Amino acid sequence: MYPLLETINSPADLRLLPRPQLRTLADELRAYVLHSVSQTGGHLSSNLGTVELTVALHYVFNTPEDRLVWDVGHQTYPHKILTGRRERMASLRQFGGLSGFPRRDESEYDTFGTAHSSTSISAALGMAMAAKQKGEERHAVAIIGDGAMSAGMAFEALNNAGVCDCNLLVILNDNDMSISPPVGALNRYLAQLMSGQFYASAKSVGKQVLKVAPPLFELAKRLETHAKGMVVPATLFENFGFNYIGPIDGHDLESLIPTLENIKHLQGPQFLHVVTKKGQGYKLAEADPVAYHGPGKFDPAMGLQKSTAPAKQTFTQVFGHWLCDMAEKDSRLVGITPAMREGSGMVEFHQRFPDRYYDVGIAEQHAVTFAAGMACEGLKPVVAIYSTFLQRGYDQLIHDVALQNLPVVFALDRAGLVGADGATHAGAYDIAYLRCIPNMSVACPADENECRMLLSSAYEQNHPVAVRYPRGAGAGVATQSHLEALPFGKGELRRQGSGVAILAFGTLLHPALEAAEKLGATVVNMRWAKPLDTELLLRVAASHEALVTVEEGSIMGGAGSAVAEALAAAGVVKPLLHLGLRDEFTEHGDPARLLALQGLDAAGIEQSIVTRFGVLPAPAQPAKRTLKSVA
Repeated sequence: MYPLLETINSPADLRLLPRPQLRTLADELRAYVLHSVSQTGGHLSSNLGTVELTVALHYVFNTPEDRLVWDVGHQTYPHKILTGRRERMASLRQFGGLSGFPRRDESEYDTFGTAHSSTSISAALGMAMAAKQKGEERHAVAIIGDGAMSAGMAFEALNNAGVCDCNLLVILNDNDMSISPPVGALNRYLAQLMSGQFYASAKSVGKQVLKVAPPLFELAKRLETHAKGMVVPATLFENFGFNYIGPIDGHDLESLIPTLENIKHLQGPQFLHVVTKKGQGYKLAEADPVAYHGPGKFDPAMGLQKSTAPAKQTFTQVFGHWLCDMAEKDSRLVGITPAMREGSGMVEFHQRFPDRYYDVGIAEQHAVTFAAGMACEGLKPVVAIYSTFLQRGYDQLIHDVALQNLPVVFALDRAGLVGADGATHAGAYDIAYLRCIPNMSVACPADENECRMLLSSAYEQNHPVAVRYPRGAGAGVATQSHLEALPFGKGELRRQGSGVAILAFGTLLHPALEAAEKLGATVVNMRWAKPLDTELLLRVAASHEALVTVEEGSIMGGAGSAVAEALAAAGVVKPLLHLGLRDEFTEHGDPARLLALQGLDAAGIEQSIVTRFGVLPAPAQPAKRTLKSVA
């Protein structure tokens, strides 16, 4: 099916092909991407849109000596296929298999690891300047999307690059769509180039005037510059110190390759603007690039099909329903997202409350301070953001929200492990990085209904509160239709046992309960990592011989650490075992398997307790249990 592609095992093979064969190669590559993703799941629309650009880059540049830095990296499947990983695509995003993003330890062609947006220009500039300092002749190329270009970090890098004398090429892959539809003045500005006819006419007019009356050179030059500045962002990027080229068709190899070859011989920072289409070549993805952004397995001939089996409600859906219900009740509520409308479950809210919905683009820092400004004026902002993305707004979280003690609710999706997306998207650190901030509270719901209720609890507070919940579905607990808050900072006793008490934070309550049934242990649903329910904690500590904390988050600095601190402050000395995510980055793979490898499934929790304390499974007849002496 792929006779030409199967001969390409490295970019060196690609560069041996006659140029007329590249179109055939691109067609086979696009078909291979579609086939691969349909078998494994993964990012599709973005990868279909970068096929020709990837072929052209590896054809023109001497990779890996010349550095390609892909922004975000979810458009790099064609790059992986052309750089010797074609046969491993069947393992994509699976445990022990290929990552869905670039990784330096996976291939020498992956020059910079990524998965968050807007880092490419900074990294490529660093590489270009390093080459200059070392006296090495090579190129550094950053490939960045129009959505990622809207982030502040990209402009910080442009500002720096414009005054650096180095061989840096920035390629703006303008596909008029990030993950959610792009927003902001810059995106509206870029959208004007889709026709490109006026810009072409302006250049043509300049040439014609020069032919007829050479003395009018300066006038023609001014006319072209003025027209260009009105229609395209050339003036913007040229003012940063770049030589702007484009826009050109990013699917036309006959335009891409000569342009890249010319740019390769230019000195100084260059900016190439290419226009592509997400989902290119697969009509279903072209028509709905959002749906095909990250599909699961599917039949390409049939496209995505709605499942007939009733699906469990996800935590993201729970949040989306709660947001709409609370907005109905309180007109002060506003919803904010940094370009993750679909991923954060805000589509319905956007449709029903468009005047109270704010997508600020890929700008997490701005999202947090924007929410703070709204809170200052008496509104009640709810920021829907992934745990891993809030890390980017940490300074703003401390200085702009917490220091001023503003009532902002942070709905932290993707808390804990995230499966196929791996370490870059795992919400492993939010408890640790949030609970150390004064005025900040952190709720950890154990199931869907508790998530809804704790969101209401957070909304009632007059200070910042984060509610963390995992990706996907939970235990399948039905949510109530009315709005009801749980008591602030209070946990609950879920199972009375003896000997060992398991203190569970979040959805690991359920495997903890399963393990406790075999051990005869007590289980406490703590619900809050901050403030801790110290009254309940001390009462349980007084009646048990040992305590175990369980959380789907970093052990270091996490909820277990908070328990240890509270016990120490009260002068209580008890054997204490912390179970959670170890001090390592967790690879991509099936979520259940990853939890088991961390010892956070029911069997792992049971085994850890038995190993640490010598508590044996309960016999047929109740018997007194003892603990090993603990030094």
